Amino acid sequence: MEWWHAVLLGAVEGVTEFLPVSSTGHLTILEKLLGYTIDDPDITAFTVIIQFGAVFATILYLRRDILRLVAAFLDGLRYREARHNADWRLAIGVIVGSIPIGVVGLLFSDVIETTLRSLWVVGIALIGWSFVMLLADRTAKQDRPESSVTWKDTLLIGTVQCLALIPGISRSGATMSIGLALRLDRVTVTRLSFMLSIPALTAASFYQGYSAFPQISSGIGWGPTLLATAVSFVVAYLTVDWLLKFIARHSYSVFIAYRVVAGAVVLALVGTGVVSAT
Repeated sequence: MEWWHAVLLGAVEGVTEFLPVSSTGHLTILEKLLGYTIDDPDITAFTVIIQFGAVFATILYLRRDILRLVAAFLDGLRYREARHNADWRLAIGVIVGSIPIGVVGLLFSDVIETTLRSLWVVGIALIGWSFVMLLADRTAKQDRPESSVTWKDTLLIGTVQCLALIPGISRSGATMSIGLALRLDRVTVTRLSFMLSIPALTAASFYQGYSAFPQISSGIGWGPTLLATAVSFVVAYLTVDWLLKFIARHSYSVFIAYRVVAGAVVLALVGTGVVSAT
């Protein structure tokens, strides 16, 4: 992989990871346009590994919240009365909500890395899930703050997060939609989406780094992979800050419209034979 490909892909990952537009879908499209075979083992591993840059940006940005939740979790393990604390409930919720995607990801890894790596899937998912987001956005009550979140909420959100294993659905789009359906406010939903991303994407990145080490070494190369990861970190840090401020004042309408247009373009390109689906 040429260095400028790595920079471009890393920047796209950083911008799209936390926006409800599907980072995997965008990387798959761009990788195809750059001439890569999108279901090759080194490409699929690269796509997952560089997400860690965005995850690390989230950890750094939310470090005070994370430390607070870790402290609340440890206090809850030691003292029964501490388990009535809202931070204890949220910490347990993040742990419980992170389990489903780990299980599903391991059970269906072969399908995720081959069959679902198709631009037909990406285009259809981009458009199809937009209607779910539109419904959630238009019917949102937003009368529940972060202090009201329970492990049952995060388990349901984490289960729906599994749909993000389909390129084009969007992990943040899935979690935000179900969060709004649970009447959580947009800022809480967005922050919760960030927190749930940390265990899931960290585990996926390290697993792919370990299991696909030979393919990366003999294919794309670790230099471009690490470069793309570093770029995704920088860009994602700026995106997280912007998104939280944007969501506090706006709906998801602009993202929904963008998804529909992007999905239509992808389907048109594949349908007319300009690019192949895989």
